[in-house]
Amino acid sequence: MPRRLAIAAAVAGTLGTLSTFSLPARAALTENLTTSVVAMAMGNAVTADPPGIQSIHFNPAGLARMTGDSESIHNFVASIRTSASFTPGQGFDVGGWREDPLSNTSTGPVRQIMYVPGYGMPGWRLPAVAVPGIGMSWNKAGSPWTFATDSYMAQAMSLDRTTDPNDPGQYQGRQLQIQRLVYAAPSVGYKYSDTLRFGVAVPIAHAAFVVDTNMRFPNELLGVFGQLQKGWCPEDGGNIIDVFGFGVCGGGKDGMVSPFKKAANMRVELTSPFDPTINFGVLWEPSPRFAIGAVYQGGSKTHYTGNYVFTTEPMLRNFVRGMNASLLGPIAGAVLGFPSSIPAEQKGNMSATIPFPAHLQVGIKLKPVKYVQLNVDASYARWSEWDALRFQFDQSIKLLEVARLYGIPDSGKLVIPRGYKSVVNFAYGLQLNPLERLSIRLGYEPRKSSVPADKIDLLAPLPDTKLLSAGIGFKLNKNTDINITGSYMTGKFNAPANTSCNMNCNNFLNIIYNPYAGQDVRGDIHVRYFGFEINKRF
Repeated sequence: MPRRLAIAAAVAGTLGTLSTFSLPARAALTENLTTSVVAMAMGNAVTADPPGIQSIHFNPAGLARMTGDSESIHNFVASIRTSASFTPGQGFDVGGWREDPLSNTSTGPVRQIMYVPGYGMPGWRLPAVAVPGIGMSWNKAGSPWTFATDSYMAQAMSLDRTTDPNDPGQYQGRQLQIQRLVYAAPSVGYKYSDTLRFGVAVPIAHAAFVVDTNMRFPNELLGVFGQLQKGWCPEDGGNIIDVFGFGVCGGGKDGMVSPFKKAANMRVELTSPFDPTINFGVLWEPSPRFAIGAVYQGGSKTHYTGNYVFTTEPMLRNFVRGMNASLLGPIAGAVLGFPSSIPAEQKGNMSATIPFPAHLQVGIKLKPVKYVQLNVDASYARWSEWDALRFQFDQSIKLLEVARLYGIPDSGKLVIPRGYKSVVNFAYGLQLNPLERLSIRLGYEPRKSSVPADKIDLLAPLPDTKLLSAGIGFKLNKNTDINITGSYMTGKFNAPANTSCNMNCNNFLNIIYNPYAGQDVRGDIHVRYFGFEINKRF
């Protein structure tokens, strides 16, 4: 049995990885989506009625309800669409600048991308992506033990805004891919009695974190300095007095500072190839009409390694060069901690520790009559661990040395504030069985966002959403059944100017990171899923 389990786990992991390569990874959103076809149809309210092999994720104790050997082949197709519009806030003014090129514009087409473990980013831009997976379970007749493994996507977020090079969304993510692919999940369920079961699973995941974004830094201080240049520097940049001063004009026309100019591009690509967690589950079913279930999904301080590339535009490069070519500029630069020069491109290796939040979910199953079943779940995820994302570089980043003026002391690190919070969510599922072989499922999940209204941005355009699902299950014969589900999730947000300091605050020193300072930002998100599953028992 251990040898069979090891072989099966390896096969499942290999198939999961290869299927991710042959069919694009997926575009999904946060936890418990595109993990189980049946769970999705029930609004993910299945802790007290775990769905077969997918019990590994939702409640491993459910494995102990399975008898004999079985396999589950599942596939999801998903697409995500998000948009945002920008309108100048009342009295729009960024250090004397009032004409932002992004004012009264909207983001354009959004596509999905993928990350292939062991390969990287293929560069495909897809209208929708597929997520295949396979799971297997084994139970010897009469044994209280059931063993299983599965491959699935535990969590992901995918955005690609590169279709339009002028898309205003480029300053908070030209590309974003966060995914956690479970390629093997050795698990066991134990039947303690006819009414009480326990289970443990160890999902082993490949995690990827990719961000590619253009950057600009509209804030009051930069705006005031840009206006000073406009009044002091001739258009051609020459000023003999300035040469004996601080060299604010020495960068020429390209070195004239503007809070609305593109300043740089940052691309980071990080992975964690082997990141195990643990799930504990318990299921109590005193009667066919009532059950209680609970699962604890352990989190992880996932350690990522990878590489980065910073590409700096002429504005800052020329400005620093001109300042250091003057008499007093190098002295001022040394006092402020400025670099002597900024390269057009700087790249190297980096690391980060990004938490994968722990998750607790409890639920009940009620079956007042034979043909009607109601599930209700409550869940809690520790997204408050995402207070900030911290990246460590292998060297001092020259572009970040300029940010010392804004109170950024260590240019070998980058801290991106997030300020997320932990919330409790409820989910509801209804299953009808008008025929012995037919199940009709409906799900509703009003998902409170872990992103507060004052922290929302285009990197995580996740407001409160509503998830609606519908699906059917049909038994082809005593050993084979199929499940089909469709799901739709939608939400909107409105962030007036200076209300989200992850996106549009216009303060004197806010530089990391508010690229839409002073703008009213409205946005929405729409996610569509389709899932198909076939289960066979042997």
